[in-house]
Amino acid sequence: MKTSLCAAAAWFVLLALVPGYRGGAQVEWQFSGYVLDLPVYQRVNPWFASFLRTEQDQALNITRVRLRPTLLLWDGARVTLEHEVVAWYHSTALPDYQTAAITRRQAVNLTWNTVEESRLTLRQFVDRLYFRQNFDFGSLVVGRQRISWGTGRIWNPTDLFNPINPASFDKIEKDGADAVSFKYYLGSFTDVEVVYNAEEKFKSWNAGFRFRTNFSEYDVSVVGGYFDKRYVAGGDFAGNLFEAGVRGEGIVSANKDDLGDSYVKCILGIDYQFTSKLYALAEYQYNGEGEKDKNRYRFLFDRLAQGAILNFARNYLFVQGLYQLHPLVMTGLGVNLNLDDGSGFIAPSVTWSSTENSELGLGGLLTYGAGETEYWYYPLAVYVKGQWYF
Repeated sequence: MKTSLCAAAAWFVLLALVPGYRGGAQVEWQFSGYVLDLPVYQRVNPWFASFLRTEQDQALNITRVRLRPTLLLWDGARVTLEHEVVAWYHSTALPDYQTAAITRRQAVNLTWNTVEESRLTLRQFVDRLYFRQNFDFGSLVVGRQRISWGTGRIWNPTDLFNPINPASFDKIEKDGADAVSFKYYLGSFTDVEVVYNAEEKFKSWNAGFRFRTNFSEYDVSVVGGYFDKRYVAGGDFAGNLFEAGVRGEGIVSANKDDLGDSYVKCILGIDYQFTSKLYALAEYQYNGEGEKDKNRYRFLFDRLAQGAILNFARNYLFVQGLYQLHPLVMTGLGVNLNLDDGSGFIAPSVTWSSTENSELGLGGLLTYGAGETEYWYYPLAVYVKGQWYF
């Protein structure tokens, strides 16, 4: 109850600060959201289970309720809230990397653990809370928002806010960032976006820009800025090569105090619609921040749990195929390969669109690898997913 009151207070305080808003004014509401239930069985390798002091065989049930009210104010203006409630049932104590509430790129803590027992955790958090004003010449967004840069389907080196780990099958939305962003339209296919992001109770900050335009059949962007006390520059592209889609992106990141302390991250991907039912993609990633020696992986767990990195090594290849068995049934198979240490995972899935606003699915994350390689640390998982949108 206290959590709900806090969220409601934050919502109405923001409304009170919006110029021109009056309680008696004629406004329009929109409301949407979803409920997701995800029963999971996972098996941790024996050595790692012993190290974490947890059971090797684990049963989880993750239930998520996401509420998305939007208040439409005057022309082009809106206030949006996305509030989520997550219930975790777990048959045994879970390792910290699965239960920690990660809120990178956020200045204010809007997460509350309502229930925290040995087998049940109930958490609430505000993932979006922002004011948006659209103009003829651009847009202004203030508050906790989604900022998603890049063109990659699996990895996004130019997404400097909150990219998602490809192994996170329970993750849908990217975490919101506490930011002010302004986009200015320079033409029909050209714009520039400037972002300021505050972190850690406004003790640290990040800032960047993205210039986007179009050449022939290619969308091209240039990005730059200051993130995590490092200077960053890069860009991305997406377009067609004959009948296939191609995309790429990359960055150079350098320590502000030592420009020699730098690395490169980049991806190159291709996808093709073979038939009306069969689609496939392949994407390669070079992660210059990664380690060459697998014995150093153990020092990266904290950064992985915090979302500061997504992978341990340097070279990866992801291949995926999707096939439509029926207008309501889609199957998929993804394979992620760590080309440096030989580990990886296979991700099979099947999804049935049971109604217009619901779906049921079955999937897995079948990890493999020799001892102390990257995906040796990940549990093998099989899950069922039910989702209802409203």
